[in-house]
Amino acid sequence: MKKRYLFLILILLSIISIFIGVSNISIRDIFELNIDKIEVIFISRLPRLIAIIVAGVGLSISGLIMQQISKNKFVSPTTAATVDFAKLGILFSMVVLTSASIMQKMITSFIFAVVGTMIFMKMIKAIKLKNIIFVPLVGMMLGKVVGSITSFIAYKYDLVQNVTSWMEGDMSLIMKGGYELLYLSVPMVILAFLYANKFTIVGMGEEFSINLGLNYNFVVNVGLVIVALISAVTIITVGNIPFLGLIIPNIVSLYSGDNLKKTLYHTALLGPVFLLICDILGRVIIFPFEVSIGMMVGVIGSAIFLYMIIRGTKDEE
Repeated sequence: MKKRYLFLILILLSIISIFIGVSNISIRDIFELNIDKIEVIFISRLPRLIAIIVAGVGLSISGLIMQQISKNKFVSPTTAATVDFAKLGILFSMVVLTSASIMQKMITSFIFAVVGTMIFMKMIKAIKLKNIIFVPLVGMMLGKVVGSITSFIAYKYDLVQNVTSWMEGDMSLIMKGGYELLYLSVPMVILAFLYANKFTIVGMGEEFSINLGLNYNFVVNVGLVIVALISAVTIITVGNIPFLGLIIPNIVSLYSGDNLKKTLYHTALLGPVFLLICDILGRVIIFPFEVSIGMMVGVIGSAIFLYMIIRGTKDEE
């Protein structure tokens, strides 16, 4: 699929997204300068659209970087315990920094996400069996351990509901003034494009990278920082959106290959396209009520993930 087709689909879905909702808005309302309808667009619909696009681009590219660094197609922030450590970071800020601002919570979540992802990378480096299925399973097991610790602390301090609300991917509450923190992921996406060739070389192995004169550890750490910051910002702003960073890079690789420089653009476009489709379905499937985007992506993404696991197992055989 060519990039311009993906871009056109993104534009079309963006227009549809603006005009779908409980408050009925038509193109005629805009041309007639209906103040009430235009305010709904600028206060709610447009911020929601921007949040979906920025989150879709960031999470998809994060997954691509993780897969390149770990040399495994099934590794992503979801399966590498990055999200679970970010969640623990949010809880830590609630317990220790009781009056923490949203920025302080994000920074704490980011630090925990970086440390957690580094622990995962150390674990898979120590594992001799680099099976395509086994590596993400290690990450998921690590994530479950961290998640259990988080749940225990949350129960102890009566913060279960608070933590759950942070982790539920939901765009319905996105309003003007409540999503701008997501813009912090934009410089990280730009940095990912600048380091695309270096991430490709890192994906070929440590010895190969060093022989080419590349600082392997530095590039890997840059990748981990990008992934951790995007994950932390997204969770703080819109909640957890599972599987996106896992399935989008794999779908792109099916028709565009594995060259990161080439697939980065496709991944950056397909991510928000997929997220917009899930969001629109969630808004119309039980209209006028809404299914959260996290749930829609989880249902569709888990089915695609299951298919990829079966396909990957057959390819290894």
